[in-house]
Formats: sequence, C-alpha cells, structure tokens
Amino acid sequence: MQEFWAQLSGVLSRVALPTMRVTDVAEIFLISYFLYQFMVWIRNTRAYSLLKGILVILSFIFIVYILRMNTILWIVRNLANVLIISIIIIFQPELRRVLEQLGQKKIIGAIIPFDNGREVRERFTDKTVNELVRACCEMAEVKTGALIVIEKEIRLTEYEKTGINIDAVLSSQLLINIFEHNTPLHDGAVIVRGNRVVAATCYLPLSDNMELNKQLGTRHRAGVGISEVTDSFTIIVSEETGKISIAQGGKLFSNVDSRTLKTELEKAQNKTVVDTRLRQLLKGRIRHEKKNY
Repeated sequence: MQEFWAQLSGVLSRVALPTMRVTDVAEIFLISYFLYQFMVWIRNTRAYSLLKGILVILSFIFIVYILRMNTILWIVRNLANVLIISIIIIFQPELRRVLEQLGQKKIIGAIIPFDNGREVRERFTDKTVNELVRACCEMAEVKTGALIVIEKEIRLTEYEKTGINIDAVLSSQLLINIFEHNTPLHDGAVIVRGNRVVAATCYLPLSDNMELNKQLGTRHRAGVGISEVTDSFTIIVSEETGKISIAQGGKLFSNVDSRTLKTELEKAQNKTVVDTRLRQLLKGRIRHEKKNY
C-alpha cells in the first residue's frame, strides 16, 4: 500500500499544473458571459430553427467523413466558402438586430445587475389581459372578425414591418375600432408587444397544414401559420360565426370561451417574481451610512 501511494505521489509530482492568473479568470468569465448571451440570442430569434437545420447538415457531413465518401467530401470542400457566405446572408437580419441591441445595451448594468430588486416580471399586465378578453368577447357578440398576435420570446419585427405602425397602449376600445368593418386598419393582423399595440394590417404566413378544417378562412390559416414559425400567442375572432379561437405551436383551439381565453392569456403572460438581494443590501447599507453621517 505504501508503494502504491509512493508511485501515485511520484506521478502527481511530475504533472505540471497550469498557473492561474487574474487575467485567466477574467478571460474565463468573459467567454462564459458572451457564450451565454449568444445562446440567449439564438433562443429568442428564428435563428434557433435555422441552427438546428445547420446541425443536421453538419451531422450528415460527419457521417460522410466517417464512411469516406470522397466525392461528397470533395463537393463540400469546394463549396465551403459559398456555404459560409450563405450562412451570413441567411442570418443577416438576426446579426443586424443583435448588433443594434449591443449598441443600445448598458454593458456594465447587464453584467452587474445592481438595479434588480424584488420585482414582478411579466410580458404584459393583468389590465392588458382583461382588455384583450373584453375586446374579443365584444367583437364576437357582433361577429367582427379579428386577428391579434401577441409576441412572446421571438420578435415579430419582420411581420410588424408589413403593416402600419401604431405604437399605442392596448385597450379594448382601440382593438374594436381597429377591426371595425370598413375602416382602413381592419384588414390584416394586429401585433401586440407587451402592453402596446405596435402595428396593424400586418401580413402573416398562411399555414399549409392539410389537417386543418377546409371551411376555415384565411384569418384562421394566418393565425396558425404565424404560430408555426414563432412562439406567438394568436387570438382569432371569426367573422362568420363569432366564435373565438386561439393558435399556439401550430395548433388551433376553436370555440374558446372567455374564461379559457383569460386562463391561456395568463399562461402567456409568464408572470414570475424575481427576488435578488443585492439591491436590497445596497439600499440598506446606504441608509445605514446616511443615518451614521
């Protein structure tokens, strides 16, 4: 046993452990932070779906490399530069958006969140939920067609640009006036971000799902279509029947009552209470110092 420990200590003595400097620790911290921000950016954009497609292609190339399919490998090597340029072109809107956000973001505040105390985080307020339910129920009673898309994590900027900018606080009266018959803004979709109506008369992609009811019109197919390509929550009010439907994750839920609509909106609200002690500790320390002073 003593010989074993002697051999083990001899092996460990020959292992050259790297020396850690302060700059190495800072470098690890910065790489971790930027990698985390990159993953958050991927998750919050349509780039996540595109990235999965790229991973499938890379997996295919890896299999080809293992099986030594030289002809395909030769094609891939010759098209490598073109593929890299194509990726940059495909991700151009997302790259431009992240650079704009980087220019607007307060870096120190993002790294060291001094201003985060105990607070309620939510996509929109309870007042917005009630206004949405009231507007949809009133429009359903008089059979006023409506298409309301509520943004969640994935930004709907590209669809917002297809419509007319509104940027107004959401209210039931505003939504009813927008979708009123024979008004300039009634055709198309309304996009809601937070507690504001950001745009109206927006064009949405139509769903190609063959399982949908053939009697459904363009409004319902557009509502399902936007839910297939984003994580949005869509409310559809039928002009023919006056029934309320919701679309999420490519699925359509028809004939929804006001209570169910409110419950689903509260789920989409994603209300969470965040309690970080740093701000409270700092405020307490500042008060204590002022009192002593």
